[in-house]
Amino acid sequence: MIKIKDLTVKNFMSVGNQTQAVDFDKENLTLVLGENLDQGGDDTGSRNGTGKTTIINALSYALYGTALTNIKRNNLINKTNSKGMLVTLHFEKNNIDYRIERGRSPNVLKFYVDNQEQEMTDESQGDSRKTQEYINDLLDMSHDMFKHILALNTYTEPFLSMRQNDQRAIIEQLLGITILSEKADALKEQTRQTKDAIQEETLKINAIQSANEKIGATVESLQKTQRAWLSKKDQDVQKLRVSIDELEHLDIDIELELHEKLANWTEHNNAILALKKELSTLEPALVRADKSVEKASKDIADLDDAKCYTCGQELHADKKAEISDRKSKELEDALAYQKEITGKVTEVMSALDKIGDINGKPTTFYENAKEAYEHRQNVDSLKSALTNKEQDIDPYQTQIDELNNSAMQEVNWSVVNSLTEFKDHQDFLLKLLTNKDSFIRKKIIDQNLMYLNNRLTYYLDKLGLPHQVVFQNDLAVEITQLGQDLDFDNLSRGERNRLILGMSFAFRDVWESLYQKINLMFIDELIDSGMDTAGVENSLSVLKKMGREGDKNVYLISHKDELIGRVNNVMKVIKENGFTSYENDIEILE
Repeated sequence: MIKIKDLTVKNFMSVGNQTQAVDFDKENLTLVLGENLDQGGDDTGSRNGTGKTTIINALSYALYGTALTNIKRNNLINKTNSKGMLVTLHFEKNNIDYRIERGRSPNVLKFYVDNQEQEMTDESQGDSRKTQEYINDLLDMSHDMFKHILALNTYTEPFLSMRQNDQRAIIEQLLGITILSEKADALKEQTRQTKDAIQEETLKINAIQSANEKIGATVESLQKTQRAWLSKKDQDVQKLRVSIDELEHLDIDIELELHEKLANWTEHNNAILALKKELSTLEPALVRADKSVEKASKDIADLDDAKCYTCGQELHADKKAEISDRKSKELEDALAYQKEITGKVTEVMSALDKIGDINGKPTTFYENAKEAYEHRQNVDSLKSALTNKEQDIDPYQTQIDELNNSAMQEVNWSVVNSLTEFKDHQDFLLKLLTNKDSFIRKKIIDQNLMYLNNRLTYYLDKLGLPHQVVFQNDLAVEITQLGQDLDFDNLSRGERNRLILGMSFAFRDVWESLYQKINLMFIDELIDSGMDTAGVENSLSVLKKMGREGDKNVYLISHKDELIGRVNNVMKVIKENGFTSYENDIEILE
């Protein structure tokens, strides 16, 4: 984005030796009113000749070295002081600070980037071509475009009053078509160079053509031998590829993956077999343990009715206690053993559950992974051999090249043919760039013309203009109302001014969409002349919205005091004792 920040003026037109400054870093809409104290000031309502338009002229002069209007450069110098004219403009682009100092008597042109003066400065001439070219490239906006999208005024010939060729030039510049002309000029020079190269190569061929015939047989013989060598190489390459293809029918990566799975399967299967073997020994032991617990429990239970097996009498209490202790110990030991065996069985079953179902045994092509890896090594070895064979350097080409380069390096009709073909291509491109009906121009027009017409329709509607204005594909513009064709001169003065505004706004939108945004816009007395109340209100509404939503600092130069309450800011331009001053709060640097 280009952000024009401030302007200082000294001994420029009606501005005298006292430096005046204008701060452009205002928000939204600023009304610029004049007060000519030399003609009575506000008491007499004198607004003319104060130097309001001087601001725009100074801005134009700073950027382009010429005023907005057709004023000779020497006539820009203040007539009272006759020297020391200096205009300084400070702006930013993409967060880089720029400053232009331009003046006359003495002639000055200085250009600063981030406060560093550039070496292209030429103070002696004041209009350094190199410096101006750099400024133009930086702005990427011609002076004509400046007058139509940034500094709208009653002095500039309206676009629709221009001759058709002049209109076309503006539109082509706006839509980016003029760059085609610049490229065409560059291409013409390239084409001339190509023609010179063709002539030079032809002369060389004619001069050494006989020498080419002498080495032709040698080259032909070498080429024959070369073809045999290349044929043998191709055969070897083909054999290697066949061998590789045969081996690659087996997806070795999948084979190696299967071997890895087989190894895991084998490991898990062996573990399962071992656990099952262990389980097979534990299960009988568990049965025995259960029986021991059952027997010991029964023996204890039967102890109350126990009798001596010899005499058949009830056992003595002491004896019964002795037997009870012994059986309890047996039960205790049986239970402990049962718990131990049960724990081991549980551990084995848990280990089996953890391993889970290992499914079926993976099937592999090779018996073992070693053979699979050897397969891969064989493939890699063959591929390496193939790469080496493909990279074998032709031993004959060097000899052929040396002969051609030493004796025939410039005797090559393909060079001439190639250059001729290239020149034909350049001629074709030149036609594309210069022919008004070329598809390149049509594509650029198609891409941007619809947007231009849409924005133009939008602004004319917002400005309350009932006319339809449309740019055709041939860049001609048509004005219609209710289906009837109109000329620009058919419109009233107020309608013409609204159309000028709407077209300028649309031009600006297109320009900003293709190039870059710029924060500043001047409207110089266009709403003062012939515009009715509705036209003024609609224009103010558009300008306010543009300043509010479009990040624009809009300066409305007018004689209408009644607009003071309708704007965000008011700037006064005062004429006193023949000199102009600007009411603003910017710091003036002498």
